[in-house]
This record gives sequence, structure tokens and C-alpha cells, in this order.
Amino acid sequence: MPHPCITAQTFPHKPAIIMGGSGEMVTYRQLDERSNQGAQLFRSLGLKAGDHIALMMENNARFLEICWAAQRSGLIFTPIATHLKRDETEYVLSNCGASLFIGSHPLKEAAIHAKEDASGVEHFLMVGGITDGFDSWEEALSLQAASPIEDEQNGVPMLYSSGTTGQPKGVLVPPPSEEVDTPPMAARLGELFGFGEETVYLSPAPLYHAAPLHYNMMTLYQGGTTVVMEKFDPEGALALIAEHRATHSQWVPIMFIRMLKLRQEVRDRHDVSSMQFAIHAAAPCPIEVKASMIDWWGPVIVEYYAASEGIGATMIDSQGWLTHRGSVGPAVSGELHIVSDDGSELPVGEIGTVYFGGEQAVFHYHQEDEKTAGAYSKEGWATTGDVGYLDEDGFLYLTDRKNFMIISGGVNVYPQEIENLLITHDKVADVAVFGLPCDEFGEKVQAVVQPMNWADATDETAIEIMEWLRERLSHIKLPKALDFHPSLPRLDNGKLYKRHLMEEYKGGSRSDDKPEQ
Repeated sequence: MPHPCITAQTFPHKPAIIMGGSGEMVTYRQLDERSNQGAQLFRSLGLKAGDHIALMMENNARFLEICWAAQRSGLIFTPIATHLKRDETEYVLSNCGASLFIGSHPLKEAAIHAKEDASGVEHFLMVGGITDGFDSWEEALSLQAASPIEDEQNGVPMLYSSGTTGQPKGVLVPPPSEEVDTPPMAARLGELFGFGEETVYLSPAPLYHAAPLHYNMMTLYQGGTTVVMEKFDPEGALALIAEHRATHSQWVPIMFIRMLKLRQEVRDRHDVSSMQFAIHAAAPCPIEVKASMIDWWGPVIVEYYAASEGIGATMIDSQGWLTHRGSVGPAVSGELHIVSDDGSELPVGEIGTVYFGGEQAVFHYHQEDEKTAGAYSKEGWATTGDVGYLDEDGFLYLTDRKNFMIISGGVNVYPQEIENLLITHDKVADVAVFGLPCDEFGEKVQAVVQPMNWADATDETAIEIMEWLRERLSHIKLPKALDFHPSLPRLDNGKLYKRHLMEEYKGGSRSDDKPEQ
């Protein structure tokens, strides 16, 4: 598995990175030279192996160049999500202990706020332009030699959880070796998915998320080409697959949903037959959606269930899924356990909290405290807080996150089941379901729908959708109210920032006179 510097010697003019929108191309020689210059720049600023840097940037070619510069400098690099609020960004910068912050000119307002708030950061650089208090990344880079630094060492990312259910948590997986050309464990997935020199990887998601960053770097470790979309667009993704004959890709279910909701003539316009592995994760995929994708793209859809914490993983290919519909597969790392609220292990078919045990249930939170550790471990096992069950074959089925479960009239209601059904309605573009306090039942089920067309955000449509649900759901699961929202707070990694909606409703900022259906 060659480091990009090796590929630069053997195939210097081969495209390493292609930006999907602008068409900008970075060859392996350019990636090697620019990452060398970046490493030289880091050393000139006094950064040594083990130090931290942070970057907040939209998808662009400089993003991966900076990551590779940090990787060959032995630095720990933290991409910061561009959707974070000001206080969340300040927390990440403080928590990771960054000495250098790199922002981008299109996000200069957030970069300025970060500089104002980041008391411990010593150096500030900006890509694509400058503003007060920032030096130009491009100018600083141009002053550096394009040769490797003398003390190259293996650097790694430290990525933060999405914070959908609480404060973001930094997860650090130490490098397997200090040798600069030793790939991380995650990169070895490439062998499983057939990554190699001929791979053309389409990356439709933001690079600051764990999976997109890992898969892009894994592609470049293998000597392949990565095509990075500046921003996901359903038809644009299909067009890029056809144009570049993409062989591999990584998705989240909402992307599948949006591609499937394109008109049939639009879908048929683009040849996707080059795709060999379409990998998806990060959020549960509705059964009808996945079945439709397999029918459309063929048996190339592969799903895994894992987390940045590295506590364990499951995996399932198309053939396995068709015989275990709705499953995320058996464990391929760690051992699966389903645990009740009282701590006892549950038998096949019973729903409880999903834990991984065994040697893989090891991970490190940055500056972890006892409260955090207690929430994520049990007798040497570990969990990300999801709820599900195992079948007789050892295949895992997820029902929801534990803290999203609704208890209405003493009955457990899992919002994911309702969301997976609602998203298949022709007039629904996105949906969130959660519980609200209710004097009679303890909690009531609330649905918030983003319609395909805002003109459909009417009482008549709400009644139509509710009648459609009544034919498919038991009465206890039926939402007590259905509201419309022009845009739900869904992250680009496919996860809903549901707690923001819940806080909005519980805080009384929403009207309480919505029509009860």
C-alpha cells in the first residue's frame, strides 16, 4: 500500500484529486510537492510531531493537501465541521489543543470568530484569500522547499463526533507505527472493498466527516484517483459517476433518497454501470430505499455500521441484505451484545442497547472525563448508544438511538421506524420524529416534515399523509401532530440534528395550535 510520495515517483502525472464542480486537478507530483511544502511550513512555525492543528474549510483541493502535509509531519489534525455554531467551534479548538488554525476565505466570518475565541491558538492561516489577522496559506507555502522534512513521521486525524445528542467528542486513534508510510488501520479496508491503483472514488460528502476523510486518504494510499464534489447534488453525482467512470463511492441514506426521487428520465440519463462498490453508513437506511438502490445499481451496495470510536463494526453486502432485509450485518470487528436497561444480556430477537465487546472495544476520547466514560462503557464493552436486536444468524438490526426512544402510554416507540416509512411518501423530502411531554401519555409522538414542494405545506397535505400513515402504522405509533418545516437540520453526513428541533418545540418557540390529526 504505497504512500502518495511513492505513487508520485512512479506515476507523477496521474490525477490524485479532481474537484467535481470546477474540474481542478491535482496530480500525484503536485500533491507530493505541496504536502512537502506544507510539512516544511509546519516545522518553520515550530510545530513538531504530536502537536495539533485544526482546519475549517469547505470541500476544496487544498483540504486534502493540508491533511497530507500534517500526516507526513507527525501532526494530529482536526477538521472542524462548517455547520458548527460559534460556541461549538470554540469548544473543539480548545479541546483539541490546536496550535495552528487554518480557515478558508469563503468561510472567513467563522474563521474570524474562531480567531477571536481561540485563546490557545498561536498561528492563523487562510486559504483562498486573506483577512485581518490571517496570513495567506498560499504565500506561506510558496516560500517553502518542496523536499521532504528531515524528521518525517506518521500523523493522524483526531475527529469529533457530530454532537447530534450532546457535546462533540474528539476521538483519537493512535497511528499503528511512527513510520510515515504506514497506513492507519482504517486504510486497510481498501483491500476488503477492492481499492487499488485503478480505483476512481467519488466523494459526495464534506471532507470534515470521518468516513469521507478516511476513504479519500485510503484511495490516495492505494494510488487511485478521488473525485471530490464541492457539494452534493443528486443529478450532479450521477453525472460524475458517468463522466469519470467511478468505481467506488461512499454515501449516506439521504443521498440515496434524493437520487431515487429524481424523475426517471433524469436517472436513466446517466450510466452508473462502472460502480463496483457503493458503500453506505452513518444513518439507518429505509428498507424500501435500499431495495430500490440494489434494483437500480445492482448488487454493489455495501453497508457497514461503526463509529469513529473504533469500538467494533458490522458489515453486509447486497446478497446478505436481500436475505436479511433491514439488517446492518454481523460483526466483523468486536463481539455484539444486546443489553437491557438493568444490565442483563438479552436473547435473540429482543431489543436493547447495542454493545461491542472483545479486543476491538478500545477507543480514546480526548480529555475524557468519568461522566463520558460511564456513558460509553460497560464491563469492558462499549456502545455508541444505539438500540437494536440480533437474529438467529447473528445479524444486527438497529431500531434507533436510545435517547431518541419515545415512551408513550408505557409503550416504547422508535422514531426511526416512523421516519423510515414517512420518507417513502411522494410528497416528503425529509422528516424528523421525536417525543414531546404529554400529561396523559407521558410523551406524545411529534412529526416534522420537509415537503418536496413547499406549496404542499398545507392542512390538506397533512391530513393526506396522516391517513396514509394510518394504513401502515399501529395507532400507538401514529404521530399526534404533524408540522411542516422548509428545511430540517440534517448534517451532510446524513444525521439529523434532532435535538435542535426537540429543544425548539419543548421551549415553546413553536406554535402549539398546529392541527392535531
